[in-house]
Amino acid sequence: MTRRFPRSKRLLLWILVSLAACATPPLHDYSAFRLRLPRSILVMPPLNESTDVNAPYIFLATITRPLANQGYYVFPVAMVDAFMKENGLPSAYEMQNVPLGKIREVLGADAVLYVTILDWGQKYLLLSSNTVVKSQVRLVDVVSGETLWSGQQIAVEGSGGGGSLIGMAVAAVVDQIIDSLRDRTYELSRQANYGMVYDRDNGFLRGPYHPGYASDPRGLPEPNTTPGQNY
Repeated sequence: MTRRFPRSKRLLLWILVSLAACATPPLHDYSAFRLRLPRSILVMPPLNESTDVNAPYIFLATITRPLANQGYYVFPVAMVDAFMKENGLPSAYEMQNVPLGKIREVLGADAVLYVTILDWGQKYLLLSSNTVVKSQVRLVDVVSGETLWSGQQIAVEGSGGGGSLIGMAVAAVVDQIIDSLRDRTYELSRQANYGMVYDRDNGFLRGPYHPGYASDPRGLPEPNTTPGQNY
């Protein structure tokens, strides 16, 4: 059973950024996504620029379900990783440099999801700590090489409460002990990936296997409202 902490001791800051790091990001341009709408997605093992060696595995463990729920067939991530390594590609860098045509020929994927992990894990401060997951993501069509979608997901959970300095110091020590026993990055990664895929303005289009696929209006031409043109 997961232990819950009072809100005063646990503060969740949820941030999702797509395309640009600004307060109100513009709506995504879905023209290429709509034109090349893939049925299947291969998630390439992520490049890891963080210091957490587990980050790529946690990301892979939390990305399949939101993509599948959004209506795409997702190649089993463990199978892809093992297949690449068995064929002489031991690192994510080498895997991500496989030609798109070869991926299409051998595996039959419609699109590849490339991921770079920018930051990951617990950051301990004097009187508080932050847990961060941050990744750059790009969906590429294997036939045209076009980028269908790109964005950045960020989730930050901050701990520490108000009160006296002694109380805050005690809370920080308790948080660090708890963090050593429980990795929060899995849940944060799950939330970040769901938020990234499902974002109403800048997330992924509903895929062909989603029951609401035909009713997704994003990327469709605006209806003609010019006076005298509607019959």
